[in-house]
Amino acid sequence: MRPQSHFAMNVFPVSNSNLSAYHLGLFIQERYFPGQPVASRVLKTGISDTYLITAAEKRYIFRVYSFQWRTLAEISEELRLLAHLAAGGIPVSFAVADLDDTFIHSFQAPEGERFGVLFTFAQGEKVLNFEAGTHYQVGTLMAKMHLQTKDFALQRITYSEKELLIDSLDELSRFLPADTEEMQYMKTLQQYLVKELQNADQSQLRKGAVHLDLWFDNMHVAPDGEITFFDFDFCGNGWLCLDMAYYMLQIHGTEKEDDQRELKTAQFLRGYESVIPISDEEKRLIPMLGICLYFFYLGIQSRRYDNWSNVFLNEIYLKRFINLLLKKYFDYHHLGEKMSS
Repeated sequence: MRPQSHFAMNVFPVSNSNLSAYHLGLFIQERYFPGQPVASRVLKTGISDTYLITAAEKRYIFRVYSFQWRTLAEISEELRLLAHLAAGGIPVSFAVADLDDTFIHSFQAPEGERFGVLFTFAQGEKVLNFEAGTHYQVGTLMAKMHLQTKDFALQRITYSEKELLIDSLDELSRFLPADTEEMQYMKTLQQYLVKELQNADQSQLRKGAVHLDLWFDNMHVAPDGEITFFDFDFCGNGWLCLDMAYYMLQIHGTEKEDDQRELKTAQFLRGYESVIPISDEEKRLIPMLGICLYFFYLGIQSRRYDNWSNVFLNEIYLKRFINLLLKKYFDYHHLGEKMSS
């Protein structure tokens, strides 16, 4: 007779779970809004899980960080940055304390301990394609944010060539064979970009805390035109122009007409420089840093394959991404001429 399995007697281990929206609503009611009705529903699951909370006639966002995605210390630093920005007048979604003045909550999920935070809701809505004037406003707001984050050090990751290019390509290599034309291209490009970053003129590069994920999906535009930034999950230390590079990369991806792409990029830069100048070295590096961020987020997709990207990430997707997005952006800025010289 086969011996009784350990797994037949216990709940089978899991690597990822979703907390019940209903029970999360009860938890929030007890800790934040006793005696008041609280509605809770899933907005999206992925790198972390996001719930829309409605209580006391207001909306909130509750983020449940994935298992072993962020440490307690890293989350605390994210919230410290948000508090710093909010105190400086930057419109951001920031953390809300419960009745015991607790910001970060711990949940014993089946896979292990997970953390959760209640955030204010950013008024307005996401807008995929907006007017050039709104890009100007985003530029001014990002620059004002950078005035607050310049030399503001976080006890979190520092984004350098290792994190952006080397570690990311190592992750990607698990899904894209070494002998493919695309992987050979990525390796050549990696060597070129690593050299450029290492030889950059540091004296012209402002450093501090960066968002690293600022695009239309992480900002809301209210009916009165006010813009609010949110989702600082990837915040860390680095060159401030990384935020500009990522935003301009997204303009290139969402605007299909060259004249609109150039107009809106120019308006964003004008808005930024209406607050603070951009150095020549920052302007030179911005296109390269956009490519670096393509590397980085491909690395994140590869790293989080098991519980996020597996619904779309495969060899065909990666080849299309590299050829139709990454390589196209690289060629658009004529960086290939510099790489071959």
